[in-house]
Amino acid sequence: MPTAQSIDPTNVPGKILVGKSDRSYEYLTLGFGNRHGLVTGATGTGKTVTLQLLAEGFSNAGTPVFAADVKGDLVGISMPGDSKPALSKRAQDIGITYAPDRFPVVFWDVFGEQGHSIRATISEMGPLLVAQLLELNDTQEGVLNIVFRIADEQGLLILDLKDLRAVLQYAADNASSLTTKYGNVAPATIGTIQRRLLVLENQGADKFFGEPALEITDFLKTDRDGRGIVNVLAADKLMRSPRLYATFLLWLLSELFEQLPEIGDPEKPKLVFFFDEAHLLFNDAPKELLTAIEQVVRLVRSKGVGVYFVTQNPLDVPETVLGQLGNRVQHALRAFTPRDQKAVKAAAETFRQNPAFDTAKVIMELGVGEALVSMLEEKGTPGMVARTLIAPPSSRVGPITPDERQNVIGASAFRGKYDTAIDRESAFEVLRDRASGRMSQAGAPTAGAGTTPTEESTAGSGGLLGQIGGMLGGVFGSSPNQPPSGRGRQRMSTSELVVRSAVQSAARSVGTQITRAVLRGILGGMTR
Repeated sequence: MPTAQSIDPTNVPGKILVGKSDRSYEYLTLGFGNRHGLVTGATGTGKTVTLQLLAEGFSNAGTPVFAADVKGDLVGISMPGDSKPALSKRAQDIGITYAPDRFPVVFWDVFGEQGHSIRATISEMGPLLVAQLLELNDTQEGVLNIVFRIADEQGLLILDLKDLRAVLQYAADNASSLTTKYGNVAPATIGTIQRRLLVLENQGADKFFGEPALEITDFLKTDRDGRGIVNVLAADKLMRSPRLYATFLLWLLSELFEQLPEIGDPEKPKLVFFFDEAHLLFNDAPKELLTAIEQVVRLVRSKGVGVYFVTQNPLDVPETVLGQLGNRVQHALRAFTPRDQKAVKAAAETFRQNPAFDTAKVIMELGVGEALVSMLEEKGTPGMVARTLIAPPSSRVGPITPDERQNVIGASAFRGKYDTAIDRESAFEVLRDRASGRMSQAGAPTAGAGTTPTEESTAGSGGLLGQIGGMLGGVFGSSPNQPPSGRGRQRMSTSELVVRSAVQSAARSVGTQITRAVLRGILGGMTR
């Protein structure tokens, strides 16, 4: 029978070591990992290190992780720690042995420069998120919804920005006939949306929209040793377009919600999603979008996904979302202004109070690497807040060299899968052919008319490709993007990739139309 002294605090089954307080070791219980969390604190107080520590813990437990690397220093998780004196001393102070380690990592980048490209189709993102991305007002968003409806009814696949531009131009050219059925479609409003698209393209968003689209199940992998893959998104350049950053991450959450099956409360999360600089998601967000965020956060828990918001100030997160975050780590806050003082008070009041100290006072006294910690305990009740010395990560704290990054990318199982863009026939090509007269008048659908049984129309209304979508698993079961049994991770040829992309995109169109009809108010459906 092991004694208390012989138990390794870093290897307690079902627990992730967070640090040591005056009373005991503080742990995050894996069974409550999908109850979401919050990591807050002023700049330079240790939030990123805490994020790295938690990511390591989940990975060791076999749970994949997704995290945005805003400052470029989270990538160190891919390399073993270097036993710096400060880290060794921290481990000694906590009573553990510092053991350098590296973790399985896949690098991703919307721009395809510092990792594998991540792409999504505009149809997948939907009008609500696209309107948020373009900062449209209610009138402009209404017209955008009409454009999506027209494309849906006519089987026009909107995959990238040029497709959206083409459908917008089609709506402007046919505004008089469309207004009768859909309501006012003002060419001036269309022109405003087109200009916003140009701004978005100048920010590099054209590299994000397109195919091959991300298979969300690629975030749910483990390595040969059973450790969860840590998916790190290079976000330093993406952060120059804050709205694109926030909308992109919300889209990822929405896709996870749509595609993953209900599993209730598992023994450990299926995926943990760290949302750094979370205030960007809520800044100036319309009420409709805030409601969508709240519902996604609440409901994605039953899919086995834990969402952890990382931000400087707890006031950055709306109360309706804040109340759903059960695991909390609060680093130091500075109270220089009335708003800062309000933030300190608000942070203190969200904890289960500890009679041993004044929580609000301690928040302002915490040193670097210290935090107030409150994790969910048995039966899901919040633990009493404890002043905690955060444990050091086992991997490198800080950036890596370009050569080290390239070595990781080169060894990735996804090398070549997403690196080359595919531009197949979609709305732009179909509308161009109509305008040039290459499509027969009989086969060219008009506004409000039924579509012919082409690939595009079948993708929008079910039919044969709808049956393919069902055979591939649909959106509520296993992902339609998973490879057939027996293929494993074998890399496809270019021709196979093109065929697979065509089938997957069409199947997505089927699933997205059905799902969004059910979840319209949550995830931004094809219609309002």
